[in-house]
Amino acid sequence: MTSPTATPSSRSFTPLLPVLVVFGCLTWAFWSTLTELAHVWKTSDQYSHGFLVPVFAALLLWLRRQRLDASKVRPNPVMGGLLLALGIGLRLAGVHWYYLWLDTISILPCVAGVCWLMGGWTAWRWAWPAVVYLAFMIPLPYRVATSMSGPLQSLATITSTFIMQAIGLPALSEGNVIVLNEARIGVVEACSGLRMLVVFVALSAAMALLTRRPWLDKLILLFSAIPIAIASNILRITMTGILHETTSSETANAFFHDLGGWLMMPLGLLMLAVEVKLLSYLFVDPPPAPPRVVRDPALRRVRRQPPVRSRQARPAPTPSRQPEPPAVAVNPTTERG
Repeated sequence: MTSPTATPSSRSFTPLLPVLVVFGCLTWAFWSTLTELAHVWKTSDQYSHGFLVPVFAALLLWLRRQRLDASKVRPNPVMGGLLLALGIGLRLAGVHWYYLWLDTISILPCVAGVCWLMGGWTAWRWAWPAVVYLAFMIPLPYRVATSMSGPLQSLATITSTFIMQAIGLPALSEGNVIVLNEARIGVVEACSGLRMLVVFVALSAAMALLTRRPWLDKLILLFSAIPIAIASNILRITMTGILHETTSSETANAFFHDLGGWLMMPLGLLMLAVEVKLLSYLFVDPPPAPPRVVRDPALRRVRRQPPVRSRQARPAPTPSRQPEPPAVAVNPTTERG
């Protein structure tokens, strides 16, 4: 009588059942928060990339699957419990004080707590880039966004006005408004470049996680998203002023609100690609070290022993040949007498 055996497919999915159950409970607990996040992603152009962030996080986990050693997975209830308590505390504080950002940011420590609770340090070392990248799907607090928009508006207005004056256009800045001959370009809060800055930082982080380069190159690539986003926004405003002077106002406004916004993203990606190429020329990777030969200690002990000398058989001595006596000549006449 044969006993039923599990198929290979059921064996491969059996260890994932507890993980799926825990994440299902976590999704059910944060369903209202996820619904509000989806509404923000759908209605705000600044955070429209939020739909792609969980997809990229899942893709990153799949690309790093070889770094997860299932034989070393050990649950860590202490660290996992502390992170889950932190996430639940932030969620309760956000609900109590009606502060949406605390409610949304509590997702990150809860997901990290689940990783530690299910797999310990091994699972966290495998999943931490994807967990940290989930922060890009959470909108910035209102006060932080407002405090960043003002300086970005002033910087974009002053720099664009200076570039227009340098190329010969009669541009003058009045607050956050650039005055030309018969046109006025208002750099409002929506055109401050904050939306482009958030998107570019998310793209740079994704590119830094996907590229196989040293950590210094990845940090340079990540922090370079800030000047690239600012430069792209300044270029869009400057091109709008040039179109106001060379073409009609309708064409300039269409470029400023529609076409310019679509073109700045490919331009920023092109700048990031050029930067990666320059980093490959500036920082040359050292040649790989030769593989280190690990020898067995038993072989070392054998090699430390003095070599055994084998005795060779001595050849038998050859008998020496005695010299023959000299022959004596006999005289026949003497013998007769």
